[in-house]
Amino acid sequence: MTDTHPDPAAGPAARRAAPSRPRPALDHLDWLESEAVHVLREVAGQCANPVLLFSGGEPLVRRDLPILVEKLATIRRPDGGPLDLTLTTNASALRKLAGPLAAAGLGRVTVSLDSLDDAVFSAMNGVDFPVARVLDGIAAAQEAGLGPIKVNMVVRRGINEASVLPMARWARAAGVTLRFIEFMDVGHTNGWRMEEVVGASELIALVDAEMPVVAEPPRYRGEVATRWRYRDGAGEVGVIASVTKPFCGDCTRARLSAEGRFYTCLFTGEGHDLRAVVRDPAVADPADREAALCEAVAAVWRVRDDRYSEERTEATSSRLPRLEMFAMGG
Repeated sequence: MTDTHPDPAAGPAARRAAPSRPRPALDHLDWLESEAVHVLREVAGQCANPVLLFSGGEPLVRRDLPILVEKLATIRRPDGGPLDLTLTTNASALRKLAGPLAAAGLGRVTVSLDSLDDAVFSAMNGVDFPVARVLDGIAAAQEAGLGPIKVNMVVRRGINEASVLPMARWARAAGVTLRFIEFMDVGHTNGWRMEEVVGASELIALVDAEMPVVAEPPRYRGEVATRWRYRDGAGEVGVIASVTKPFCGDCTRARLSAEGRFYTCLFTGEGHDLRAVVRDPAVADPADREAALCEAVAAVWRVRDDRYSEERTEATSSRLPRLEMFAMGG
């Protein structure tokens, strides 16, 4: 859940290396849909411009996702307007689900794609489907009106930096916004090293040398991607630089996991249990429970002091406990 438009800086970063150990399946009773919707409704009510992002893992593997989207689409902003619902995905199932998701109330999608080359794509993600399937999913999302579409490309030196310009050319032609993401140390399974980070300045210089760009101002405070407009008017490109240019001071993002834990930082090692607040047997009155939930969220947010990206070094990266992306979302 975010207080501004979501630019999930690390959605694809959890899939940089070979897949980690399987995650045990959750008992459905561990986190009931009605409770999750209730929590999100209360959190949204405390945000000036709330945006709800479905992430993972891969959210499209959830069989009842359109139903859940439809339920969440009933949530309203404090001003009475509709909630901005978006989703980050690998697009492998978008051909089938783009239409139903749009009909359910989803507004837009962000797709993770790190190369147009199948071998490089697989090396970055460890997936068993071709790039063509992702591109077809993007086309399906465009046909369903799930836009503007953004494509997140994590760039890791030694693996896919040669894909930067081909991806930029393709995105311009396809009418989607490409956002480069610096390789980040999300979790502990992707083998992160600082020397493998291709910084924002280097990425923009590569693009600018062939397709000149000019810097654009942020659209709102806390926007995590720096934006660059092509001088010929053919769209824009962005960079999410949490390694070389941290933005902790303006971060307005929080995450709610499938188990009902509330996280205030992508790089945290622990979350706050909101499920226990919702299920507190000592609070029977619905109004009292809502008040308790609001206070629990506000109490966490008031004292948060997350500054991991500003403090990051290779030593802190290897020493501090952090959750894998599948446990909290991007």
